[in-house]
Amino acid sequence: MADSKDLFDDSTMTFGEHLECLRTHVIRGFIGLFICIIIALFYGAKIVAVVRAPIDSALREHGAINVVDNVPKDKPFDFLTWLKAEFGVEAESTPEDDPAEPIVETVNVELETGEQPTRTIKIFVRPSDIANLMHQADPETYPPVQAPEDEKPAPLLAASTVFLELQTELETVMTRQSQAVTLNVQEAFITYIKVSAIAGLLVASPWVFYQAWLFVAAGLYPHERKYIYTYLPMSVVLFAGGAIFCFFAVFPFVLDFLLRFNKMLEVQPQIRLSEWISFAVTLPLMFGISFQLPMIMLFLERISVFNVTDYREKRRMAILVIAFLSMIMTPADPMSMLMMMFPLVLLYEFGIGLCVFRPSRSDSDLEPV
Repeated sequence: MADSKDLFDDSTMTFGEHLECLRTHVIRGFIGLFICIIIALFYGAKIVAVVRAPIDSALREHGAINVVDNVPKDKPFDFLTWLKAEFGVEAESTPEDDPAEPIVETVNVELETGEQPTRTIKIFVRPSDIANLMHQADPETYPPVQAPEDEKPAPLLAASTVFLELQTELETVMTRQSQAVTLNVQEAFITYIKVSAIAGLLVASPWVFYQAWLFVAAGLYPHERKYIYTYLPMSVVLFAGGAIFCFFAVFPFVLDFLLRFNKMLEVQPQIRLSEWISFAVTLPLMFGISFQLPMIMLFLERISVFNVTDYREKRRMAILVIAFLSMIMTPADPMSMLMMMFPLVLLYEFGIGLCVFRPSRSDSDLEPV
């Protein structure tokens, strides 16, 4: 009777020891993920700004807002400063007024009608400055004037700050039209936590995959580990390339098409922050997965579902399927569909070349080394 060799005969670990090893790697993975999420919380505002950049830029380009560059902006949100202020460790300080601008003075005046005082602004300018400006405009008519040493600024005009406040408020409203909005009080906080968690997961993913690999690799043959070492980095590069290509190349076309529809229908778009974050995560994920096409082709060739000849003979059918999937996965104009389709066609040819370059291994390769 022939001797049978069980796969686990040479194993030096019991079932309980395998479970203990799994528990150790899972705990290490979660610790690394937790640390990365905590770190991402301190940079959540910057991460949200990066994710919002495409939609803010698209809104500005489509005339949804006339941005005024000189509108004062609030101090950027800092998680650490906010945390200290919440726990009373350090109060937030406000910058002092700049004393280097003495020509503008705000005063209160009493109206003759007996109404409440209204704020006015007086602008003080030296007369010699006005005379010199007139000289520069028409030197023949207005001679230059030398400013006396004891010259003091004189009031040029007094304008009600009501108009200035209205202008500032109007500019603020127009500026905010280029920004995403929230529809409930907790949405901004939840979005901040969500984005930080996603960023922390992305940063921690190499460590998490490494812990999973340490557990799985112990049960693989050397030739199987060789395939992982070869194809896993290629798969990661393809996924990252698809996501980056979508974020920086496809988003502008998608947003341009969708916002032009808003303009055509004469409606004002108000982008909800949480919905945009979901869209900005989902579409790059779709591109990253679709860019795995060469790896899928190689896998199907390895398990003898298809061969290189099938891939070549069914190229037209494959292109039709790629075009259909590109249409389904890109919710926008034909340009974004083509921007997914053309790279996938090239990756299809790359998959054929990959199958030719690395032919199927022989049965002798199945023997353990």
